[in-house]
Amino acid sequence: MRDDAPSEQRARMSPDTGAGPGTEEMPRTQFTRRRLLISVLFVVSSLAFLYFVLPKLVGLHETWSRIQEGNGWWLGLAVVLEICSFAGYVVLFRVVFARGASRIHWRESYQITMAGLAATRLFAAAGAGGIALTAWAVRRSGMPRRVVACRMIAFLALLYGVYMAALVVGGIGLYLGVFPGPAPFAITVVPAIFGGVVIAVFLAIALLPQDFERLVTRGASGGRWPARLARRLAAAPATAGSGIRAAIDLVRAREPHVLGAVAWWGFDIAVLWACFHAFDASPPKAVIVMAYFVGMLANTLPLPGGIGGVDGGMIGAFSAFGVNVDVAIVAVLAYRAIAFWLPTLPGGVAYLQLRKTVNRWRRELAPDPARPLHEASGGASR
Repeated sequence: MRDDAPSEQRARMSPDTGAGPGTEEMPRTQFTRRRLLISVLFVVSSLAFLYFVLPKLVGLHETWSRIQEGNGWWLGLAVVLEICSFAGYVVLFRVVFARGASRIHWRESYQITMAGLAATRLFAAAGAGGIALTAWAVRRSGMPRRVVACRMIAFLALLYGVYMAALVVGGIGLYLGVFPGPAPFAITVVPAIFGGVVIAVFLAIALLPQDFERLVTRGASGGRWPARLARRLAAAPATAGSGIRAAIDLVRAREPHVLGAVAWWGFDIAVLWACFHAFDASPPKAVIVMAYFVGMLANTLPLPGGIGGVDGGMIGAFSAFGVNVDVAIVAVLAYRAIAFWLPTLPGGVAYLQLRKTVNRWRRELAPDPARPLHEASGGASR
């Protein structure tokens, strides 16, 4: 399997710029007290709007009582399904980031993913908080920056490759009548076109030569600013291409743990399906899948956990598909309560555990004065 070995070799052959893994600080810009306070206030105010103001605007009263009247067995099943979704996320993370010799085992994979999910829920910038925390933690394990970037791109390519493929298959399938259910053009074909374009762009990046950066560097020799700019600009597509090729290679190798990406989305959608059944509603499965993914597009908005945007997007999509708006509101709000809070609380505990883990890694990576310098550096590299 080709994997991202060329990038890993370049990263190990050339020194890392900046601080080493043992001295790199946590991404403070994502986790200051002020940002935490603002995020918590935003979450509380958004939840208050969703659960108390929005229902009254659409003529639905006593939302809390409606949610409490939901079938407890179905809601309990939804909680179990959400836990299965998190398990798929952990499995995918492990197969991408823990290949070869690594300090990241199952316990560390759980801590990093759950802490990252909690950061995504609480901090804005379209999930950048979770990505920053994940990259920081993996870097602290001793992995070179270039390899971290390649594997992060591979992870996201696998995760969102399933997303875009679902938009294409679900949208076209509904529009052509392959799947039962209504098929408004705006929320079937348009999202399918968007997903197809994103897939095409990623595949085009994967076609870049493996030595793309070296070719650009050789062609842009010299110390003038155009040459320096060209070399910097070449690094991003070269790393992206390497990461996407690594994701494709994992799929070609039929690595079973890659199905963690399908489990992450599939079980989460099943949570929404169970929430509809909890309130005696059963929209067509393809409609649930399509409305889910269309609503999730609001995660690109800089809102903590997509609160407000995702909820409104899903409810609007279900309304466009002809689902009763009252039922859509209570089902989506019940789903969001499970999907938002279930990873947040254990994610906070995982974050505290992760801090202890990275401190242990720091001690392991610290050079031992009793050993020669070349032995200490070699051990850290391994």
